[in-house]
Amino acid sequence: MRRGDFDASRSRIRLTGNHGPAFAAGTRAPRFSGAPLPPSREPPGFLAGPMPKREQGLMQHSQRRTLQTEHDKDRPHAPSRFGPILGELDVHLIAEGRHGRLWDALGAHVITHEDVRGTQFAVWAPNAQRVSVVGPFNDWQGGADALQQRGAGLWELFLPGLGEGTLYKYEIVDAAGNTLPLKADPMGFGSQHRPENASVVRDITGYGWHDADWMAARAARNAPDAPVSIYEVHLGSWKRDHTQNGRPISYREAATQLVDYVADMGFTHIELLPIAEYPFDGSWGYQPTGLYAPTVRHGPPHEFRDLVDAAHRKGLGVLLDWVPAHFPSDAHGLGQFDGTALYEYADPREGFHRDWNTLIYDFGKPQVVNFLAANARYWLEEYHADGLRVDAVASMLYRDYSRNDGAWVANKDGGRENYEAIDLLRRMNAEAQEAMPGIMTVAEESTAFPGVSRPVEQGGLGFGFKWNMGWMHDTLSYVAMDPIYRQHHHHQMTFGLTYAFSENFILAISHDEVVHGKGSLLGKMPGSDWEKFANLRAYYGFMWGHPGKKLLFMGQEFAQPTEWDFEGELPWDLLKQPDHMGMRSLVRDLNRLYRELPALHRRDCEAQGFEWILADAAAENVFAWVRKGAEGDDPVVIVCNFSPVTRGDFELGLPHAGVWREILNTDAEIYGGSGAGNMGQVEAGAPGAQGRPAATRMTLPPLSTIMLTPAR
Repeated sequence: MRRGDFDASRSRIRLTGNHGPAFAAGTRAPRFSGAPLPPSREPPGFLAGPMPKREQGLMQHSQRRTLQTEHDKDRPHAPSRFGPILGELDVHLIAEGRHGRLWDALGAHVITHEDVRGTQFAVWAPNAQRVSVVGPFNDWQGGADALQQRGAGLWELFLPGLGEGTLYKYEIVDAAGNTLPLKADPMGFGSQHRPENASVVRDITGYGWHDADWMAARAARNAPDAPVSIYEVHLGSWKRDHTQNGRPISYREAATQLVDYVADMGFTHIELLPIAEYPFDGSWGYQPTGLYAPTVRHGPPHEFRDLVDAAHRKGLGVLLDWVPAHFPSDAHGLGQFDGTALYEYADPREGFHRDWNTLIYDFGKPQVVNFLAANARYWLEEYHADGLRVDAVASMLYRDYSRNDGAWVANKDGGRENYEAIDLLRRMNAEAQEAMPGIMTVAEESTAFPGVSRPVEQGGLGFGFKWNMGWMHDTLSYVAMDPIYRQHHHHQMTFGLTYAFSENFILAISHDEVVHGKGSLLGKMPGSDWEKFANLRAYYGFMWGHPGKKLLFMGQEFAQPTEWDFEGELPWDLLKQPDHMGMRSLVRDLNRLYRELPALHRRDCEAQGFEWILADAAAENVFAWVRKGAEGDDPVVIVCNFSPVTRGDFELGLPHAGVWREILNTDAEIYGGSGAGNMGQVEAGAPGAQGRPAATRMTLPPLSTIMLTPAR
């Protein structure tokens, strides 16, 4: 066949055996090896002719080929001579939305194909008339490298000579013949630095992990009976390199600086705000366009693996914020990907989120569900993440979320629950936990939807944990009040125990509480500077003594006085001041006690691990309770005084007589407190008090939390 006899980007040729029936609709006189093809008995549009033996050799690898294009003529290995790579099983599974490792089939893969090194491109665009890959290698010219259709809406092409670091996008012509804005690869493993937005070929194979011991043991560290204390981090503003124009630290720098810091602080896990690529810094990562690409802001994919690997070698788990609820409408992204509402619901009452001006995934489309479920598994398998915290779950569960009457579409039963999103979350949890046993999934879910952390086989959503948003709102509201008013809101500190064991809860003081005018935690506290610090210290003691896993956003461990600025960095110079250093020392000691004392963590999610001693001392602003572990574990008694008054000779019932050590006092001088206390211990005896067999009289320092455990 002579080059240029027809437009290969618009026509397909099917060659079979020694004769070549060719589909060339609208082509009057196609030619093969210089000879015209006569009419054939094939369906209309097909013609047939003999294939010379020298041409038959080109068919040894594949029974289907695209004709060579004009663009191929100067290439030593023309793309048109290579056979398909996607297997029939891949096509079948993708068509049904059941491909567990979707990233192995789609995206851009650096491979050796038919003894030639290059990159395979594969993308799903079922309503496209033509899909081409464009980049510097073809001067961004659409049609030069048109992908071949494989069925089920799949397109693929092998381009020899391309490899790691190649920039590319897809040029898509829709069914009406319109050329769409260039699209980034939905399955791209890398991306350009903002504001540019091309995908980048990244070879994600061949990384040498050093975390086998961690991976083998992590199930026990992610379990409901384990101490889980999470340090939440926005990597872009944790620390910056001021020797290089204040750029955010890289993944490799974080692998030493961040990992060492978090380990020293005694946290058990690092949680990173979304790492998947996103175009707008101000979204903090919660509006991603590249779900399969670690953001290039901090380095390439292998360097992100360096961070995870370093954390594991330090005994730290790594959790990733994951955003399957919505995506931005940027022209290069998923919206109207092939000229239709492919990834999003077509009806804006379902597919547009007014609060965030984003598009909502079509949870009823099998291929979209597959795209999301496989993405969760991708981060767990390819990057050894220990878990995912799923963002905005409530917005997924309810069709009327943040919508007025008439602005939403009911489910098939006329209700508000989004059955399709519920099925996605169940599938994601089940498949992720089956593929990578021992991982943790966490729901940011702000309603009372039942069974969020119940296993799928028991009718739940299948998450391991759920953020306790109600506890956070109630308790922060209480401690933000002037102490004179707290007695009238005593229930805000106790109400959480009425539902504390209905789910596996994490007590989360997250980034959302220190931004958008909310101020920092320290800034929320009332009173003088000394009282602000004392209030916050007492609150941290209350939190670490309360049932539930712990999460604290960066900067709050040393009482950052201003709210979080995603464009800046934490005010590390404050650690030169005693009050801030004292707060950090307190958080470090709370983490140590939480890890070391089974009573403080083993039954975080079980009602049997908690008993009130004093729940109704509203006039005194005092709370007291017992935390219990398994049989044989020493109990821990927690006493909080949220008044600015020292309460001397305060009677407190205790589980048994004897000496009780004061293992924590948030008013200790080393934390910046007044130093009031009980000389390190109290003695309990008969008669008892508050329904307990023994009692003691002790000093409760102002705005403080004390922890006691039996002396041995």
